[in-house]
Amino acid sequence: MNQTTDWNLQGDYFETCNCVTACPCVWLQPPSEGNCKLMVAWHIDRGHFNGQSLDGLNVALACYSPGHMKDGNWQAALYVDEQADDQQFDAITQIFGGKQGGHPAILMSFVSEVLGAKKVRIDYQAQDNKRQLSIPGIAQAEIEGIQGIGGGEATIENPPLCVVPSHPAVVARSQNYEYQDYDKVWKFTDCNGYYSPFIYQP
Repeated sequence: MNQTTDWNLQGDYFETCNCVTACPCVWLQPPSEGNCKLMVAWHIDRGHFNGQSLDGLNVALACYSPGHMKDGNWQAALYVDEQADDQQFDAITQIFGGKQGGHPAILMSFVSEVLGAKKVRIDYQAQDNKRQLSIPGIAQAEIEGIQGIGGGEATIENPPLCVVPSHPAVVARSQNYEYQDYDKVWKFTDCNGYYSPFIYQP
């Protein structure tokens, strides 16, 4: 692992997958469909890496787990905002590739094959209890939060497996989720989603 402590990312994130709502994988249970087809997206409100600003950039990660997620063997493809310059692209691929510690390194420890990392146009939108991602020609995802019994957002806090440990996850349901790249072609509706703010650091 490269040695650095000078990075921090804060912003908004969401994910969706092919599991029923709410995804059993966060409780270390088997995926509801036997495998997991996951899409995660992050919008970085404020971020830096060794003095390099990462403010305003979007990142997405597509993951395929052939079985129980805790057993690893994930395949993953990383997508970085086309607005990133070469230094920003390198910083993001190091962080989200798990080379700079923090929670991204924990997530990437489950990945056995990286399918690729490339710059693409990423449109990330967050409004009220809805989140949307568009990567033209590759991915479309839209989720909507589920209201709790007492009103407000239904949340899950401190599960044993999650993309973001810094904040409780709002439980959501997908309105649409499509992905096609490498050898993967997925399309789902009415499946699991989560969203929340996020903070990542070493």
